[in-house]
Amino acid sequence: MPTYRYSILGLDPDKTAIASGRNMRCSPKHSREICKTIRGMMLDKAIELLESVAEQKAWIPYRRFSKGRGHHAAMKKWPIGGHPVNAATQILRVLKNAESNADSKGLDIDRLKIVHAVTQKGRVFENFIPRAFGRSSAYNEQSSHVEIVLEEVG
Repeated sequence: MPTYRYSILGLDPDKTAIASGRNMRCSPKHSREICKTIRGMMLDKAIELLESVAEQKAWIPYRRFSKGRGHHAAMKKWPIGGHPVNAATQILRVLKNAESNADSKGLDIDRLKIVHAVTQKGRVFENFIPRAFGRSSAYNEQSSHVEIVLEEVG
């Protein structure tokens, strides 16, 4: 088993709660955009946002990986965005895990803020699809590592 560490240092263990999801089967590009959006938000607002994205009612703006995407009239502030449903549900699971960790530490749930939300590429799950004449094509699935740190403010 590999040993995973967090990419943030110098946290106060009495005021912070951390959680991570490793090798989650969701796109690293979508995960990056979601993490960029929820970083700095209060916990309850981030959970509401991710639940509405999973129901395809709210939009996540695509700031970096936006080539070839069309404009949506429903996007008001940003010209390009989407509903990354799979990544939103996976990150929502990690966020609720961090909330449970904060609750077990005795932190106030109403005053939690996301101070660190980051994603990295995980391993690639390799598979093959059979093709004509005895050949095959690669059918790979990417995964993501997501880290979330909550801090009690106020």
